[in-house]
Amino acid sequence: MAGGTMRIRVKVNGEFYEREIPPSRSLLDFLRLDLNLIGTKYGCGEGECGACSIIMAGKLVDSCLILAVEADGQEVQTVEGVAQDGRLHPVQKKMAEKGGAQCGYCTPGMIMAAIYFLDHNPSPTAEQALQAIAGNLCRCTGYEPIVEAILEAAKEQ
Repeated sequence: MAGGTMRIRVKVNGEFYEREIPPSRSLLDFLRLDLNLIGTKYGCGEGECGACSIIMAGKLVDSCLILAVEADGQEVQTVEGVAQDGRLHPVQKKMAEKGGAQCGYCTPGMIMAAIYFLDHNPSPTAEQALQAIAGNLCRCTGYEPIVEAILEAAKEQ
């Protein structure tokens, strides 16, 4: 720790990053400010809206509630790391096709929650899909197109 900062090393979307940061910096701010990965959104800052959802160490987490120093040595996946070789992930593709993204603000968090869910339940029911995104708030879609997108993506995985 030098001058009130800490050095962390994190693997984000398959790439290693090492940075000096203030120990109080949230993982959300680290991703957005230090790494310029702005897909992860700030919503409420209290872990209630899901806009900042990412996958860290194999778990779906609200990055606004985690200090960046807690990610030291961990693997993190954000929405920027979801598409592979220029191809959208099935969840991204179906969200676009089914109208699961309207204003788009909740979309990155919804996508991360849906991917995490489908990785653990590849053949879900509509009720299970709705439960899986219960921690992610959307003011635009009414959730039906998002659930449809998740169910359709499950068929393509």
